[in-house]
Amino acid sequence: MTKRLLLTGLLCVITSATLLAQTALQEDQGAVVGIKTNALYWSTTTPNLGLEFRLARHWSLDLEAGLNPFSSKRDDGSFGRSIKHFRLHPEARYWFCEAFDGHFLGLHVPYLIYNVSDIKWLGTENGRHQGWGTGAGISYGYSWVLGRNWNVEASLGVGYLYLESEKYPCANCGTKTGTAKKHYFGPTQAAVSAIYLF
Repeated sequence: MTKRLLLTGLLCVITSATLLAQTALQEDQGAVVGIKTNALYWSTTTPNLGLEFRLARHWSLDLEAGLNPFSSKRDDGSFGRSIKHFRLHPEARYWFCEAFDGHFLGLHVPYLIYNVSDIKWLGTENGRHQGWGTGAGISYGYSWVLGRNWNVEASLGVGYLYLESEKYPCANCGTKTGTAKKHYFGPTQAAVSAIYLF
C-alpha cells in the first residue's frame, strides 16, 4: 500500500512538473528540462539518471533514480558482498539567481529499497539485511554553466533516514532471524553531475 501510494504521488509530481515546464517554455524562460547523471554515484557501480524541471524562474524539481543490481562472488562461486538497491531521490530546489545557474538550496525526500550482505562496516558481515528506507533532508549546491546546453553541478545534503529491514544469517538463505529498525542522521546526498539542458 505504501509503495503504491508513493508511486502514485511521484506520477502526479512528474505530470505537474511537465505541465509547468511546458508553460515556462511557452513563456520563453530559457532551459526548462535537464537530463543528468551523477559521477559520484557511478563510482559505486550504480547506474543513475535524473530529470530536472524548471517550475519558475527561481524554482525547479529534480527527480533522480539509481539502481545497483550487482554482487560479488566468493572464491567458491557463491554470492558474497553486495549493496543491491534502488534509490529514488526527488528534490525541490530554490535557485538564488535563476534555475540551472549558480547557488541553490534543496529539500529532498529520498526513498530506497535495499538488500545488503557481507559488508562489515554496515554490520552485515556473514549476514544480510533486506528492507526499505525513507526520510528528508536539505542540500546546498552550485551549477556551473559550461555552454548553451551543458552544465556541471555539485551538491551535498544532510538529513534523516528511517530504515527498516529483515535480518538473515547468510547472503543467500531465506530463514528470517529478526527485524531491524534504525534512525540515521547524517549525509544523505553527494553529487557531481553532468547535465544536458533542453
